[in-house]
Amino acid sequence: MSEIALPDALGYTAEHEWIAVAPGSDIPSGPVRVGISAVAVEALGEIVYVELPEVGTAVTAGEPCGEIESTKSVSELFSPATGTIAEVNTALADDPAVVGTDPYGAGWLFAVEITALGDLLTADAYRAANTD
Repeated sequence: MSEIALPDALGYTAEHEWIAVAPGSDIPSGPVRVGISAVAVEALGEIVYVELPEVGTAVTAGEPCGEIESTKSVSELFSPATGTIAEVNTALADDPAVVGTDPYGAGWLFAVEITALGDLLTADAYRAANTD
């Protein structure tokens, strides 16, 4: 696998989601964005549909909360934190491919008001677990 960009300031899950909280950080006040990593984007290929949880939905760290569909497969989305969905990226309904072209920017999936963080990996640990 080629070197894939992984922003160091994010936390990552074994299921390939990222959250805008560094592992070991305190739980932030206010909603935090979540998306899928560039590793997942590379594995999925062209993203054609995203099913996101609704605003107000309670999510649990490590549990499925949506789906992402590509030309290759359908994969579950897992929440990296326990809390309540505060916002979803509504632009993805019209252009889900942006998840693949800008996974850490315009391709974010949802924001969660966190009550507890799940098991997060640093960028280095996630990279080590996902490269040959």
